[in-house]
Amino acid sequence: MLVRLMYASRPAPALDAEELAAILRESRAANPQHGITGVLCVGDGVFVQVLEGSRSAVNRLYQLIAADARHKQLELLSYEEITERRYAAWAMGQMDIARLNPALLLKYSLTAHLDPFSVSGAATAALLDELTATASIVRSP
Repeated sequence: MLVRLMYASRPAPALDAEELAAILRESRAANPQHGITGVLCVGDGVFVQVLEGSRSAVNRLYQLIAADARHKQLELLSYEEITERRYAAWAMGQMDIARLNPALLLKYSLTAHLDPFSVSGAATAALLDELTATASIVRSP
């Protein structure tokens, strides 16, 4: 059974570009071994990550993330059984909010800043879907 999990968190402490690149390298190396795909959206001091794969693999990875001291204010936004993956092509794609038109953020949230803590999981998922459709992926594989 496939599932999709989406969570938000804040980095603790703030991560620099090299630390973020290291996290992405680790994800891209490990995720294919576990059948996990997904995307990481970074901006405004917030992470939003979507993980897709088997229920057991996604649950295990989320437990590791929850125990990781680099995250604070971890909040599960959605968890659902799915029939197909949205991010099948990406071991871990990356979206950079800093490269977006603020009007796109306003379409789905209260302000022109990424704040998944103040909107529904459905609104955050719709934003990520639009970012994917408009090729706002910084790096994939």
